Amino acid sequence: MADKKSKSATLDKSALNPTELKNELRTALEKRAKLTFQHNVAPLKNPMELRHLRREIARLKTYISRKEAAK
Repeated sequence: MADKKSKSATLDKSALNPTELKNELRTALEKRAKLTFQHNVAPLKNPMELRHLRREIARLKTYISRKEAAK
């Protein structure tokens, strides 16, 4: 069931314009930096968050490059 939620959220992001995607990317990068720092200091309760964030960042970068290539 979690896959269905993530796929619908991913489809919603593909409809955003490049500036909105860049804002989402910036917030995801900031969140990843904070989580990485916290994880280096003390182990996270859920280290899988880092994996999910890395993948979300990759998706956002892919959407941005596709939108810019389509111009």
